[in-house]
Amino acid sequence: MIFLVTGGAGFIGSHIVERLLTDGHKVRVLDDFSTGKRSNLPDHPQLEIVEGDVGDYSVVAEVMDGVDRVFHEAAIASVPKTVEDPLASQRVNYQGTLHVLEAARQAGVGRVVFAASAAAYGDESPQPNREDMAVNPLSPYAVDKVASEHVCRVYQQHYGLETVCLRYFNVFGPRQDPSSPYSGVISIFVDSVQQGRQPTIYGDGEQTRDFVYVADVVEANMHAASAPGAAGRVFNIGTGDTITLNHLLTAVGEVCGRPVRAKYGPPRPGDIRHSCADNSAAVHALEWRPEVDLREGLRRLIAYQMG
Repeated sequence: MIFLVTGGAGFIGSHIVERLLTDGHKVRVLDDFSTGKRSNLPDHPQLEIVEGDVGDYSVVAEVMDGVDRVFHEAAIASVPKTVEDPLASQRVNYQGTLHVLEAARQAGVGRVVFAASAAAYGDESPQPNREDMAVNPLSPYAVDKVASEHVCRVYQQHYGLETVCLRYFNVFGPRQDPSSPYSGVISIFVDSVQQGRQPTIYGDGEQTRDFVYVADVVEANMHAASAPGAAGRVFNIGTGDTITLNHLLTAVGEVCGRPVRAKYGPPRPGDIRHSCADNSAAVHALEWRPEVDLREGLRRLIAYQMG
Protein backbone atom coordinates (compact mmCIF):
# COMPACT_ATOMS: atom_id res chain seq x y z
CA MET A 1 0.00 0.00 0.00
CA ILE A 2 0.99 3.62 -0.49
CA PHE A 3 0.49 5.92 2.50
CA LEU A 4 0.63 9.72 2.55
CA VAL A 5 1.70 11.31 5.84
CA THR A 6 1.20 15.07 5.94
CA GLY A 7 3.49 16.68 8.46
CA GLY A 8 5.55 13.50 8.20
CA ALA A 9 8.81 15.17 9.23
CA GLY A 10 7.31 16.35 12.50
CA PHE A 11 7.25 14.77 15.94
CA ILE A 12 4.33 12.36 15.63
CA GLY A 13 4.33 12.16 11.84
CA SER A 14 7.92 10.92 11.66
CA HIS A 15 7.14 8.09 14.07
CA ILE A 16 4.18 7.09 11.90
CA VAL A 17 6.45 7.13 8.84
CA GLU A 18 9.01 4.96 10.60
CA ARG A 19 6.35 2.42 11.56
CA LEU A 20 4.89 2.26 8.04
CA LEU A 21 8.32 1.69 6.50
CA THR A 22 9.07 -1.02 9.06
CA ASP A 23 5.82 -2.71 8.04
CA GLY A 24 6.94 -2.72 4.40
CA HIS A 25 4.74 0.03 2.96
CA LYS A 26 5.57 2.78 0.50
CA VAL A 27 5.35 6.18 2.16
CA ARG A 28 5.04 9.69 0.76
CA VAL A 29 5.64 12.61 3.11
CA LEU A 30 4.31 16.13 2.58
CA ASP A 31 5.91 18.67 4.89
CA ASP A 32 6.79 22.37 4.61
CA PHE A 33 9.63 21.93 7.16
CA SER A 34 8.52 24.96 9.16
CA THR A 35 8.79 22.82 12.29
CA GLY A 36 9.48 19.33 10.93
CA LYS A 37 13.07 18.23 10.38
CA ARG A 38 14.59 16.22 7.55
CA SER A 39 16.79 14.55 10.16
CA ASN A 40 13.63 12.93 11.57
CA LEU A 41 13.23 10.94 8.36
CA PRO A 42 15.39 7.99 7.27
CA ASP A 43 17.10 7.52 3.92
CA HIS A 44 14.87 4.72 2.67
CA PRO A 45 14.09 3.45 -0.85
CA GLN A 46 10.37 3.22 -0.04
CA LEU A 47 10.16 6.83 1.19
CA GLU A 48 9.36 9.85 -1.01
CA ILE A 49 9.65 13.32 0.53
CA VAL A 50 7.80 16.28 -0.97
CA GLU A 51 8.38 19.76 0.41
CA GLY A 52 5.10 21.62 0.29
CA ASP A 53 2.25 23.22 2.18
CA VAL A 54 -1.17 21.71 2.94
CA GLY A 55 -2.54 25.24 2.53
CA ASP A 56 -1.81 24.95 -1.22
CA TYR A 57 -4.47 22.72 -2.78
CA SER A 58 -2.55 22.10 -6.00
CA VAL A 59 0.35 20.63 -4.03
CA VAL A 60 -1.94 18.42 -1.95
CA ALA A 61 -3.77 17.17 -5.04
CA GLU A 62 -0.48 16.28 -6.72
CA VAL A 63 0.91 14.25 -3.81
CA MET A 64 -2.41 12.42 -3.36
CA ASP A 65 -2.07 10.59 -6.69
CA GLY A 66 -2.02 6.82 -6.20
CA VAL A 67 -2.37 7.00 -2.41
CA ASP A 68 -4.34 4.29 -0.56
CA ARG A 69 -4.50 5.79 2.95
CA VAL A 70 -3.70 9.18 4.50
CA PHE A 71 -2.47 10.14 7.96
CA HIS A 72 -3.11 13.88 8.21
CA GLU A 73 -0.73 15.18 10.87
CA ALA A 74 0.25 18.57 9.41
CA ALA A 75 -0.75 21.45 11.66
CA ILE A 76 0.33 24.54 13.51
CA ALA A 77 0.30 22.65 16.79
CA SER A 78 0.97 25.57 19.14
CA VAL A 79 -2.02 27.08 20.94
CA PRO A 80 -0.15 30.35 21.75
CA LYS A 81 1.00 30.67 18.14
CA THR A 82 -2.56 30.36 16.85
CA VAL A 83 -3.75 32.92 19.40
CA GLU A 84 -1.12 35.30 17.97
CA ASP A 85 -2.06 34.56 14.33
CA PRO A 86 -5.56 33.05 13.95
CA LEU A 87 -5.56 33.51 10.16
CA ALA A 88 -2.47 31.34 9.78
CA SER A 89 -4.12 28.77 12.02
CA GLN A 90 -7.23 28.72 9.85
CA ARG A 91 -5.19 28.37 6.66
CA VAL A 92 -3.22 25.36 7.86
CA ASN A 93 -5.35 23.75 10.55
CA TYR A 94 -8.76 23.95 8.91
CA GLN A 95 -8.26 24.79 5.25
CA GLY A 96 -5.35 22.33 5.06
CA THR A 97 -7.67 19.58 6.30
CA LEU A 98 -10.29 20.53 3.73
CA HIS A 99 -7.63 20.35 1.01
CA VAL A 100 -6.55 16.89 2.17
CA LEU A 101 -10.13 15.61 2.20
CA GLU A 102 -11.04 17.00 -1.21
CA ALA A 103 -7.84 15.74 -2.81
CA ALA A 104 -8.37 12.34 -1.19
CA ARG A 105 -11.95 12.22 -2.51
CA GLN A 106 -10.83 13.07 -6.02
CA ALA A 107 -8.01 10.49 -5.89
CA GLY A 108 -10.20 7.65 -4.58
CA VAL A 109 -8.32 7.27 -1.29
CA GLY A 110 -9.68 4.56 0.98
CA ARG A 111 -9.44 6.31 4.36
CA VAL A 112 -8.12 9.48 5.99
CA VAL A 113 -7.01 9.38 9.63
CA PHE A 114 -7.02 12.91 11.05
CA ALA A 115 -4.99 14.17 14.00
CA ALA A 116 -7.68 15.90 16.04
CA SER A 117 -7.12 17.30 19.52
CA ALA A 118 -8.34 17.08 23.10
CA ALA A 119 -8.32 20.89 22.98
CA ALA A 120 -11.85 20.45 21.60
CA TYR A 121 -13.21 19.93 25.12
CA GLY A 122 -12.08 23.19 26.69
CA ASP A 123 -12.53 23.55 30.44
CA GLU A 124 -16.24 23.02 30.94
CA SER A 125 -16.55 19.27 30.36
CA PRO A 126 -16.61 16.90 33.33
CA GLN A 127 -13.53 14.72 33.73
CA PRO A 128 -12.70 12.39 32.13
CA ASN A 129 -13.62 13.72 28.70
CA ARG A 130 -15.88 11.55 26.55
CA GLU A 131 -16.39 11.89 22.82
CA ASP A 132 -20.14 12.50 23.23
CA MET A 133 -19.61 15.60 25.39
CA ALA A 134 -20.22 19.07 23.99
CA VAL A 135 -17.10 20.76 22.66
CA ASN A 136 -15.91 24.12 23.99
CA PRO A 137 -12.83 25.25 22.05
CA LEU A 138 -10.86 28.02 23.78
CA SER A 139 -8.32 28.93 21.08
CA PRO A 140 -8.10 29.31 17.30
CA TYR A 141 -6.18 26.03 17.27
CA ALA A 142 -9.03 24.22 19.01
CA VAL A 143 -11.68 25.89 16.83
CA ASP A 144 -9.92 24.78 13.66
CA LYS A 145 -9.45 21.23 14.94
CA VAL A 146 -13.15 20.97 15.83
CA ALA A 147 -14.16 22.43 12.46
CA SER A 148 -11.88 19.86 10.80
CA GLU A 149 -13.67 17.05 12.64
CA HIS A 150 -16.99 18.33 11.31
CA VAL A 151 -15.77 18.49 7.73
CA CYS A 152 -14.35 14.97 8.07
CA ARG A 153 -17.84 13.81 9.03
CA VAL A 154 -19.38 15.70 6.12
CA TYR A 155 -16.99 14.11 3.64
CA GLN A 156 -17.90 10.67 4.92
CA GLN A 157 -21.65 11.35 4.86
CA HIS A 158 -21.85 13.13 1.51
CA TYR A 159 -19.00 11.64 -0.47
CA GLY A 160 -18.34 8.24 1.11
CA LEU A 161 -14.74 9.05 2.00
CA GLU A 162 -13.92 7.09 5.14
CA THR A 163 -12.53 9.33 7.90
CA VAL A 164 -11.39 8.66 11.45
CA CYS A 165 -10.59 11.48 13.90
CA LEU A 166 -8.20 10.83 16.79
CA ARG A 167 -8.33 13.39 19.59
CA TYR A 168 -4.77 13.33 20.88
CA PHE A 169 -4.23 14.23 24.49
CA ASN A 170 -0.71 15.32 25.57
CA VAL A 171 1.66 13.31 23.41
CA PHE A 172 5.31 13.04 24.43
CA GLY A 173 8.42 11.16 23.39
CA PRO A 174 11.57 11.36 21.25
CA ARG A 175 11.84 14.01 18.50
CA GLN A 176 9.65 16.52 20.30
CA ASP A 177 11.75 19.67 19.98
CA PRO A 178 12.57 21.03 23.47
CA SER A 179 14.10 24.21 22.02
CA SER A 180 10.69 25.53 21.02
CA PRO A 181 8.75 27.48 23.66
CA TYR A 182 5.61 25.91 22.19
CA SER A 183 6.82 22.33 22.49
CA GLY A 184 5.36 19.71 24.80
CA VAL A 185 5.93 20.41 28.47
CA ILE A 186 7.64 17.07 29.11
CA SER A 187 10.35 17.61 26.51
CA ILE A 188 10.93 21.14 27.85
CA PHE A 189 11.09 19.89 31.46
CA VAL A 190 13.49 17.05 30.61
CA ASP A 191 15.77 19.33 28.60
CA SER A 192 15.77 22.00 31.33
CA VAL A 193 16.65 19.49 34.05
CA GLN A 194 19.43 17.93 31.95
CA GLN A 195 20.87 21.36 31.14
CA GLY A 196 20.70 22.49 34.77
CA ARG A 197 18.15 25.22 34.02
CA GLN A 198 15.09 26.11 36.06
CA PRO A 199 11.97 25.31 34.01
CA THR A 200 8.98 27.64 33.88
CA ILE A 201 5.46 26.50 34.75
CA TYR A 202 2.75 28.81 33.45
CA GLY A 203 0.10 29.13 36.15
CA ASP A 204 0.20 27.50 39.58
CA GLY A 205 1.26 24.04 38.36
CA GLU A 206 -1.89 22.37 39.64
CA GLN A 207 -3.35 22.02 36.16
CA THR A 208 -3.61 18.36 35.17
CA ARG A 209 -2.73 16.59 31.93
CA ASP A 210 -3.12 13.13 30.44
CA PHE A 211 0.26 12.27 28.91
CA VAL A 212 0.36 9.55 26.26
CA TYR A 213 3.59 8.16 24.82
CA VAL A 214 4.20 8.62 21.10
CA ALA A 215 4.58 4.88 20.37
CA ASP A 216 1.07 4.33 21.73
CA VAL A 217 -0.24 7.15 19.52
CA VAL A 218 1.38 5.53 16.49
CA GLU A 219 -0.29 2.24 17.37
CA ALA A 220 -3.66 4.00 17.62
CA ASN A 221 -3.13 5.42 14.13
CA MET A 222 -2.31 1.99 12.72
CA HIS A 223 -5.50 0.55 14.19
CA ALA A 224 -7.56 3.55 13.02
CA ALA A 225 -6.37 3.05 9.44
CA SER A 226 -7.93 -0.39 9.20
CA ALA A 227 -10.48 -1.00 11.98
CA PRO A 228 -13.81 -1.78 10.26
CA GLY A 229 -15.97 -0.05 12.87
CA ALA A 230 -13.92 3.13 13.09
CA ALA A 231 -14.99 5.02 9.96
CA GLY A 232 -16.96 8.17 10.65
CA ARG A 233 -16.08 8.29 14.34
CA VAL A 234 -14.03 10.36 16.76
CA PHE A 235 -11.81 8.71 19.38
CA ASN A 236 -9.91 9.95 22.43
CA ILE A 237 -6.27 8.87 22.41
CA GLY A 238 -5.01 9.17 25.97
CA THR A 239 -4.25 6.99 28.97
CA GLY A 240 -7.07 7.94 31.33
CA ASP A 241 -4.49 8.89 33.98
CA THR A 242 -3.55 12.44 34.94
CA ILE A 243 -0.77 14.22 36.77
CA THR A 244 -0.33 17.85 37.84
CA LEU A 245 2.52 19.76 36.25
CA ASN A 246 4.07 20.16 39.70
CA HIS A 247 4.12 16.40 40.24
CA LEU A 248 5.29 15.88 36.67
CA LEU A 249 8.34 18.05 37.29
CA THR A 250 9.09 16.06 40.44
CA ALA A 251 8.87 12.82 38.43
CA VAL A 252 11.18 14.19 35.73
CA GLY A 253 13.70 15.17 38.37
CA GLU A 254 13.54 11.71 39.97
CA VAL A 255 14.05 9.91 36.65
CA CYS A 256 16.90 12.28 35.73
CA GLY A 257 18.39 11.96 39.22
CA ARG A 258 18.40 15.73 39.66
CA PRO A 259 15.82 17.33 41.99
CA VAL A 260 14.54 20.56 40.50
CA ARG A 261 12.29 23.45 41.38
CA ALA A 262 10.20 25.44 38.93
CA LYS A 263 9.76 29.12 38.45
CA TYR A 264 6.21 30.24 37.76
CA GLY A 265 4.78 32.56 35.14
CA PRO A 266 1.28 33.82 34.33
CA PRO A 267 -1.17 31.36 32.71
CA ARG A 268 -1.07 31.39 28.91
CA PRO A 269 -4.19 32.40 26.92
CA GLY A 270 -6.06 29.39 25.58
CA ASP A 271 -4.49 26.90 27.98
CA ILE A 272 -6.82 24.30 29.48
CA ARG A 273 -6.94 23.75 33.26
CA HIS A 274 -7.73 20.02 33.37
CA SER A 275 -7.60 17.32 30.71
CA CYS A 276 -8.18 13.57 30.99
CA ALA A 277 -9.28 11.01 28.40
CA ASP A 278 -12.01 8.44 28.64
CA ASN A 279 -10.41 6.08 26.11
CA SER A 280 -13.00 3.28 26.33
CA ALA A 281 -14.32 3.92 22.80
CA ALA A 282 -10.83 3.46 21.32
CA VAL A 283 -10.25 0.39 23.47
CA HIS A 284 -13.41 -1.27 22.12
CA ALA A 285 -13.71 -0.05 18.53
CA LEU A 286 -10.02 0.21 17.65
CA GLU A 287 -8.90 -2.66 19.89
CA TRP A 288 -6.20 -0.32 21.16
CA ARG A 289 -4.92 0.47 24.60
CA PRO A 290 -1.84 2.40 25.79
CA GLU A 291 1.07 0.20 26.85
CA VAL A 292 3.73 2.70 28.01
CA ASP A 293 3.15 4.39 31.36
CA LEU A 294 4.47 7.85 32.21
CA ARG A 295 7.64 6.83 34.03
CA GLU A 296 8.62 4.29 31.37
CA GLY A 297 8.01 6.92 28.71
CA LEU A 298 10.17 9.39 30.63
CA ARG A 299 12.97 6.82 30.85
CA ARG A 300 12.80 6.21 27.09
CA LEU A 301 12.77 9.92 26.32
CA ILE A 302 15.71 10.65 28.60
CA ALA A 303 17.69 7.75 27.12
CA TYR A 304 17.01 9.14 23.65
CA GLN A 305 18.05 12.68 24.55
CA MET A 306 21.24 11.42 26.17
CA GLY A 307 22.12 9.69 22.89
